[in-house]
Amino acid sequence: MEKKKVAFYTLGCKLNFSETSTIARQFQQEGFDRVDFEDVADIYVINTCSVTENADKQFRQVVRQAMKKNDKAFVAAVGCYAQLKPEELAAVDGVDLVLGATEKFKITDYLNDLSKNDMGEVHSCEIVEADFYVGSYSIGDRTRAFLKVQDGCDYKCTYCTIPLARGISRSDTMDNVLRNAKEISAQDIKEIVLTGVNIGDYGKGEFGNKKHEHTFLELVQNLDQVEGIERLRISSIEPNLLKNETIDFVSKSRTFVPHFHIPLQSGSNDILKKMKRRYLRELYAERVAKIREVMPHACIGVDVIVGFPGETDEHFLETYHFLNDLDISYLHVFTYSERDNTEAAAFEGVVPGNVRAKRSKMLRGLSVKKRRAFYESQLGTMRTVLFEGENKEGYIHGFTENYVKVKAPWNPGLVNTLHEVTLTTIDEDGCVRFEFAAIPV
Repeated sequence: MEKKKVAFYTLGCKLNFSETSTIARQFQQEGFDRVDFEDVADIYVINTCSVTENADKQFRQVVRQAMKKNDKAFVAAVGCYAQLKPEELAAVDGVDLVLGATEKFKITDYLNDLSKNDMGEVHSCEIVEADFYVGSYSIGDRTRAFLKVQDGCDYKCTYCTIPLARGISRSDTMDNVLRNAKEISAQDIKEIVLTGVNIGDYGKGEFGNKKHEHTFLELVQNLDQVEGIERLRISSIEPNLLKNETIDFVSKSRTFVPHFHIPLQSGSNDILKKMKRRYLRELYAERVAKIREVMPHACIGVDVIVGFPGETDEHFLETYHFLNDLDISYLHVFTYSERDNTEAAAFEGVVPGNVRAKRSKMLRGLSVKKRRAFYESQLGTMRTVLFEGENKEGYIHGFTENYVKVKAPWNPGLVNTLHEVTLTTIDEDGCVRFEFAAIPV
């Protein structure tokens, strides 16, 4: 009997990529063949995201893509948006199954009959039931793997739906994280990116309770000793949870790279308080100064939200000037969008859409300037590059340990290899050119 084919599409964050990979491996263990989303498949699984403003629109587009390939295919929606708005997704033409936060990892249990449904079938728990941990990591997609170490969030930021979509903060056991890291390193993957919803909270809920069995620092120290891993990278971490001890450890680490991504969200203390963030801008500036003190060459990325309710021109300019004066490397700019069932959705002082767009454009411009200045500061230095696997218009790209993007004429022999290079010039597309320290064999 011919094997059924399954294809996956992931919207959203690195955490979603790691979970899609885990779900895909379950399908393969059940005897399904995994194919690309562009191919004809019997089942299409779409891992959804609730963060982007047009999550609903993106989802509909992806469903249409699947239906174009095979109008008899079975379409399943999983993930954050599936937890928050299951009925909405179930009503989309072509959708057969919608699984919430706890059900997505049991998806193959729900596939008894692959015939099309008139209306999507919904299985989603109350989010308070999402209190157990499912470990996952992505593999086979890239030269790096995303390793999930934590899920859920206990913070109550007034703009955010993640606690509603993913439940309480809970962690993988230290043993399991290390076992997964060893599995990844055994597959010749050179870089692991640690991911989660609030990874600095690692240790909470490790054994199904609230007490911290381990800390994030202990996690980092243990992972640094795993044989065979060339590089470890910390994904986004809250400034109040990024302790000086962790920064010091990374600066001397064998494998952890000098790259931090630290959400700020606003450079105005008034707005930070309205957002119910757990720090003020002074603490953020301290963290950046500490990183610069022990790792002057580190790359520091920042998340920032513009157009939050009540954000006046003065508040925005506070943010702009704060970031302009801060020694950071790039920005991820998010335009605030209202979310159902969040506190901020009812706040007064709604910022008009055109003002939000203008502020976003200003900060994106600042990000370009910051990245350029950071890349210029790295010219003439020797760095190690990990080359990626994609041929983009005749070029191969890669990233240095401190996240400078480089390019060279396509050479398949370089894929998934590490090389020492000297950074020389910045190309017109913003990527950096280099010279090899030694000619690659």
